[in-house]
Amino acid sequence: MLNDALIEPGLADFRAEVRAFLEASLPDDLRRAASRATSVFIDPAVTLPWQRILNARGWAAPDWPGEFGGPGWNEVQRYIFAAECAAAGAPGLAPMGLKMVAPVIMHYGTVDQRAHYLPRILSGEDYWCQGFSEPGAGSDLASLQLRAVADGSDYVLNGSKIWTTHAHFANRMFALVRTSTEGKPQAGISFLLLDMATPGITVEPIRTLAGDHEFNQVFFDDVRVPQANRLGGENEGWSVAKHLLTFERGGKYAPGLIGRLERLRAQDGIGPVLRAELDREAIGLTALQALEIKAMRGLGGNPALYASVLKILGTEAAQRIDTLACDIAGPAAWADADGQTPAELAVAVPRYLNDRAASIYAGSNEIQRDLIARLILG
Repeated sequence: MLNDALIEPGLADFRAEVRAFLEASLPDDLRRAASRATSVFIDPAVTLPWQRILNARGWAAPDWPGEFGGPGWNEVQRYIFAAECAAAGAPGLAPMGLKMVAPVIMHYGTVDQRAHYLPRILSGEDYWCQGFSEPGAGSDLASLQLRAVADGSDYVLNGSKIWTTHAHFANRMFALVRTSTEGKPQAGISFLLLDMATPGITVEPIRTLAGDHEFNQVFFDDVRVPQANRLGGENEGWSVAKHLLTFERGGKYAPGLIGRLERLRAQDGIGPVLRAELDREAIGLTALQALEIKAMRGLGGNPALYASVLKILGTEAAQRIDTLACDIAGPAAWADADGQTPAELAVAVPRYLNDRAASIYAGSNEIQRDLIARLILG
């Protein structure tokens, strides 16, 4: 729920329109499936039907400008929409296409690349995964070694990517590849858009501690990718990646976390100590919400600094809320034998285990604190 004090005058009608749409258009089965999701990356069997409903209304990509098919909303309208979707229990859409690769295609893509990819991202026809991390290159992403050697009009790729979320569902990948070994490591990286059906690509599952199949390792054996699929110049992929990471790290953590927290606070039988912890988190999320809105309005400060700060605050708040959910659920957090445990508690342990990665992915929070120190102290 969005704090009324943060809503500008004149936007109450917009919020009412969003609420009415959600009430009329969000199917109960998708709402129920979202409530049982153990990860922020919900399976496309749930997210894509909801994306198609939103796309028919013109609301699938709230952050996109109107010229590319977005609704043309301002920052606060986008935040209101996110808050109302979270409060209604709507499934979050996969971010890899809509929120990560789409903005860099808009910024760095050719006219033909924009015309081809952006409509397919909106419709859900293309479902994307992110090929950044490698077995020897995680937070130290510049050390990546997936080689892309020019051969005629193609690149030939050999190597692997790891922790590739939803690669087993995706038909497209955006990937960082090494096109040069000269100079600084960052100077030899290029950004490619590739088809996951290309011969030579193998996807192997990685099961998480929570029992989910969310991650994968992807192997590339003499995979040919047209050089025309490069986004930006050759060996300039690091700049493209930095632009993308501001979208991956920053964003709207508070709406979804507030929704989760309110559902926890509504549970019966919570003792005074846990109730006080929930209230403390509610105060912190109100502050996080105000900071997110300030960042989106561009009210001073470095966007990269905001992205790192919000990533730390949002992911660590999620982990604290996970712990509280497990404490509230008690034995029900481990087994929902009769199927009667409220969804928020029945998935408490899998969510707790899954979110251990939240402070690591998109650049570990330790790395984010280092970036903050550099940006502030120079």
